[in-house]
Amino acid sequence: MCKVPSINSSVQFQAIKETFRNFSLPVKESGESSSFSSFFNSTVDILMSMFGDGSATISLENATLPFNSVLNSTSLWDEGDKGEVVSGVTLVLQTMELSTLAIALQSPEKTTQNMTTESMAIQTRLITGNCSHQSKDFKLTAHEETMVVHCESVTGAATQAGLGAAAFISYSTLDSIINATLPSEGNQLAGGKLENGHLNSRVVSGAIGDGRPINLSRPANFTLRHRQAKKEDEEAHCVYWKVEAEKGSWSQDGCTAVYTNSTHTNCSCDHLSSFAILMAPTTVTESYPLTIITYVGLTLSLPCLFLSILTFLLCRSIRNVSTSLHLQLCLCLFLADLLFLTVVTRTRSKVACAVIAGLLHYLFLACFSWMFLEGLHLFLTVRNVKVVNYTSASRFKKRFMYPFGYGFPALVVAISAAVNPYGYGTSEHCWLSPERGFNWSFLGPVCVIILINITFFALTLWILRNSLSSLNADVSTLKYHRLLTFKAIAQLFILGCTWSLGLLQVGPAATVMEYLFTIVNSLQGAFIFLVHCLLNRQVREEYRRWIRGFRTSSTKSQMSELSMSRIPTTSTKTD
Repeated sequence: MCKVPSINSSVQFQAIKETFRNFSLPVKESGESSSFSSFFNSTVDILMSMFGDGSATISLENATLPFNSVLNSTSLWDEGDKGEVVSGVTLVLQTMELSTLAIALQSPEKTTQNMTTESMAIQTRLITGNCSHQSKDFKLTAHEETMVVHCESVTGAATQAGLGAAAFISYSTLDSIINATLPSEGNQLAGGKLENGHLNSRVVSGAIGDGRPINLSRPANFTLRHRQAKKEDEEAHCVYWKVEAEKGSWSQDGCTAVYTNSTHTNCSCDHLSSFAILMAPTTVTESYPLTIITYVGLTLSLPCLFLSILTFLLCRSIRNVSTSLHLQLCLCLFLADLLFLTVVTRTRSKVACAVIAGLLHYLFLACFSWMFLEGLHLFLTVRNVKVVNYTSASRFKKRFMYPFGYGFPALVVAISAAVNPYGYGTSEHCWLSPERGFNWSFLGPVCVIILINITFFALTLWILRNSLSSLNADVSTLKYHRLLTFKAIAQLFILGCTWSLGLLQVGPAATVMEYLFTIVNSLQGAFIFLVHCLLNRQVREEYRRWIRGFRTSSTKSQMSELSMSRIPTTSTKTD
């Protein structure tokens, strides 16, 4: 039988007494002590005398009696001001962690200790020997909350070789005390306020070794039960009580929510402290100027895209492979902008939002697919400029255009949905979730297409430069190809620049990039109409013919109405 090593716990008790000696509640401006302050100070005196020099054996039940008295006196917490409450919470959390570990180490024959009172539940665990002889993960349970910590983390923080301690505490009333006495400004994250946040779980504490804060070699996992069922418009944040300059606040540093549902949240943290679940509304108040810019820009772009579609369909003089590519791009962009403008922020159904996000993913990817085909078609056409051979362009249209233009984005969306079906739709918008880098299922193909098209355009410009030096080159053909290249590069800038600016929304220039991103993105349709229609001489001539034809038909209609008005409407009566 393995002999359990003994340990002198006086060091741990001395650390507790040092914490008591350093503890002091803020003094009011009047210099008088509040009833809350007086009660807390008397409790500290009781604890100091109880722990003494650390030589006496103390049970968990006896050590927690003063804390139970403090936590059950909710009326006294209501009388304390913000500074007093923060100091009181900090003292309770820190001394409870130290006390439970010291008491666990004081009785090495008790490998597991459990205690439940009206105000808290505690479980301690001693680990003897090395991790090869025991379970790799240790699970501690208090109330309905659990903590899973790796064996090596406990033994690595052991105060004596061969004996490690872990403690887990769940407080029954502390979350309600914090919510009641620290509304709004108290429930904040260190470094940034979380508006309208509230605790929605018991406050729990996890500690190992002698209670000193350490970074864990392997993260500890906590599963906390929600006090109230999580709402659809709420987000769960895993937070811990961060103490700085004897003041405490909730912080997310080192903690992430691994999984959450309506009743529980699982947190992973790289350190041990006191933890809770902070619920906050997911609705983010958007910038009013950016919203106005988006809606004005899209309202202008949609008619421009519609006119471009009509132009490419009805203008016979410009009908060729290039205009067919322009037509498909405008169709996809028109549908994407229309869908974004009408329903992207207005649906409450998660399924509908996921479907909308998938359609937007497909349509925007299709836009870049058609832009890639335009770059490829332009390169193939200009490459044959010397022999004026357009056979490859027509063959390109028949074999590659529609299957690639609509098939490639469908393949990407299908693979993305299969890999992460929950990545479509966020709590704020019907778009791709940034979690686990899922938004790169769109940004990745877009970046690749932009880089390939830049290569195509560079080769195209090089070919045109060499062709200009040739005396046999057809000047009109070169001018046409130069104009086509200019328009294609302008289109690459219009579409590619938008998402490039989106990637640059970090750092001090994030606000400027956000405005540029919104302006360029919302005006894409207007830019395309300007470049491919209004700047095209053939299209302008076609527009003039349509206008002249409309005026002529209008004039004839008016003349016809005048002629009809001069015809007598009465007949002469004869005998």
